[in-house]
Amino acid sequence: MARTVLRFVTHRITQHPDTDVTFEAECLHCKWKAEPSTDSAAVDVECMNHTGLNNHRGFRRICTSFAMVVRAE
Repeated sequence: MARTVLRFVTHRITQHPDTDVTFEAECLHCKWKAEPSTDSAAVDVECMNHTGLNNHRGFRRICTSFAMVVRAE
C-alpha cells in the first residue's frame, strides 16, 4: 500500500533573475508612446519632451517585470 506524505513549504515571489524591469509610457491625449526602456528616467524625459511639444500632460506609465515563485529557505 502506498503512503502519502504531505509537507507544507513556505514560498515567496521574487523578480526573475534573468530579466530587468521595463518602463513604458503612453500619452492619454493622443496615440504617442515612449520607447520602452530599462531606464525609468529615459522614459520620463521622453514624456516631458512630448509635453513640451504638444502640451499633453497626462501619461499612463507601465512597469513590467517577470517574477517566479521559489521556496523560502
